[in-house]
Amino acid sequence: MRRAALLPLLLLALAGTAAQADSYVIVHTANPLKALTQKEAIDLFMGRSRSFPGGDFAQTFDLPRDSPLRAGFYQALTGQSVAQVNSYWARLMFTGQTLPPQPLPNEAAMVDLVKHNPNAIGYLGHEPADKGLRVVLVLKDGR
Repeated sequence: MRRAALLPLLLLALAGTAAQADSYVIVHTANPLKALTQKEAIDLFMGRSRSFPGGDFAQTFDLPRDSPLRAGFYQALTGQSVAQVNSYWARLMFTGQTLPPQPLPNEAAMVDLVKHNPNAIGYLGHEPADKGLRVVLVLKDGR
C-alpha cells in the first residue's frame, strides 16, 4: 500500500526533471576555440562582441523567438526573460548599433549550419552527437 502511494510522487519528480534542459553552446570542430566562459558567451550572443576570444570573426545564430529552448538558453545565459532579451535587442536595433543573432528555424538547421561554418556559434538543448561540432560551454538549467 505504501509503495502505491509513493508511485505518483516518484512519477511527478521524474516528469519535473525531464522538463529541465541544459543548453550546449557549439562551434565547428575546425574552430580553434576550445572553451568559452559565460561572460564571453554573453558578449557574443548579446551583440557586445563580434569576434571569438582569439580574435576570429564570429557569426552568432539563434533559434526562433517563440522557441522554449531559446527562452531557457537566454535565462541560463543572462538571467533575463525572453521579454527582457527582446526589449534589449529592440533598443539596439533602433539605435542601429548592431543586429541580433540570425534566427534559424530549428535545432536541425543549427546543427547543419554550424557544422559547415567554422565561424558560426550557436546552441542546442542536447549534447550534439555530430562529430563536426564541439561543445564550448554548457549552461545548466537553473529551474
